[in-house]
Amino acid sequence: MVEQITSMDVDFAKWYTDVVKKAELIEYTSVKGCMVIRPYGYAIWENIQKSLDRRFKETGHENVCMPMFIPESLLAKEKDHVEGFAPEVAWVTHGGEEKLEERLCVRPTSETLFCEHYANIIHSWRDLPKLYNQWVSVVRWEKTTRPFLRSREFLWQEGHTIHATAEEAIAETERMLNVYADFCEQELAMPVIKGKKTDSDKFAGAESTYAIEALMHDGKALQAGTSHYFGDGFAKAFDITYSSKENKLVHPFQTSWGVTTRLIGAIIMTHGDDNGLVLPPAVAPVQVVIIPVAMHKEGVLEKANELKEKLSKFCRVKLDDSDNSPGWKFAEYEMKGVPVRLEIGPRDIEAGQCVLVTRHDRAKETVALDDLETAIPRKLDEVRKGLFDKATENREKRTYVCGTTDEIISALNEKGDGFVKAMWCGDPACEETVKEKTGVGSRCMPLEQETVADTCVCCGKPAKKLVYWGKAY
Repeated sequence: MVEQITSMDVDFAKWYTDVVKKAELIEYTSVKGCMVIRPYGYAIWENIQKSLDRRFKETGHENVCMPMFIPESLLAKEKDHVEGFAPEVAWVTHGGEEKLEERLCVRPTSETLFCEHYANIIHSWRDLPKLYNQWVSVVRWEKTTRPFLRSREFLWQEGHTIHATAEEAIAETERMLNVYADFCEQELAMPVIKGKKTDSDKFAGAESTYAIEALMHDGKALQAGTSHYFGDGFAKAFDITYSSKENKLVHPFQTSWGVTTRLIGAIIMTHGDDNGLVLPPAVAPVQVVIIPVAMHKEGVLEKANELKEKLSKFCRVKLDDSDNSPGWKFAEYEMKGVPVRLEIGPRDIEAGQCVLVTRHDRAKETVALDDLETAIPRKLDEVRKGLFDKATENREKRTYVCGTTDEIISALNEKGDGFVKAMWCGDPACEETVKEKTGVGSRCMPLEQETVADTCVCCGKPAKKLVYWGKAY
């Protein structure tokens, strides 16, 4: 065990905090709820950003940047939207010594700014669609905070698109949900449930909200990304109109979608263990670390540097030639979650080989130095697949099918937290009652619907939808 990391079975919350601190992902600041994302943590975010940005551009999106301040009058134009965010808004009231004539909201999200911009630049059907995205920070004055999972300022991307028809906008909403799901499963090795939120849980001002839900190691759910269809509600509120092909003045239809640095928290809680981080290769700042053994002996450090040069052409590699012991280095890079460790010493050099150790299962394999160009990619793929399979197994083990609220309570008490699959009649009162009685809220109505019972888990009336329920971060 790495010192100073609490076992996750003893105290999962403390384990999480220990990992983010010990792995040098964050540092706390004098502003409650705000964190310094340290270089190693930010490098993970950069790799997430790089991969998603590529996917966005492949689907025709362009990056823009909106201001961080929103006039109160602009925010207030869409009633549901402003009411939804009011409790979390931070306000600027003074500029220098002077009191502002109108309060400025520090951006919690940018729908209103995009709407103001759209109203200025969209006039004809030829101006549509607009497929925009921005990478920025936002501020939401959360009462309870935890690094990456819920902080008062966090990094994210927010996509904003506007279309001529509802059909195009709905297709965009679903397309971006699929982009997120594919990214999480392929790059983060994190299985997700794609679904639609109930009306009580949809984004403020949206007609419908879609989400991807992941299950963490402790059985709690985490919303890993959302995609919203706005219809023409924002367009009407902000008087966005365009001349159609039929020369009629009509309102366009909008979407927005986003993921945040919360994904780093999801990676930690999905894949981590009692020795620290376990990082998916796609986003690991260092994919392979080279540890020279007995590097004081002739030729060892030279060979290690030669291997670093060779590997750097096809993976992110680090050589640790510090004077710390090999055992200390093994523990350090396990704790930092580096997917593959390469050990090489005098006997290995003599035999023309090295030892590769995979982080997720600590499996060792002796590999010829001449075969590293094929062995390393194979090992990295083994790590990704191993992580995905393990996370999927955890989710399946912690998914319970229940027909009544009593069954939900029994399943959670006997087996621990997890996803509950149960039917719902569609009545918001039943949704609220389930939460009050069992402690689990609705996470989403999966897009791939199935029937696990004929009646509602709460009232016993005919069921309309299968819902995934759970406790959530």
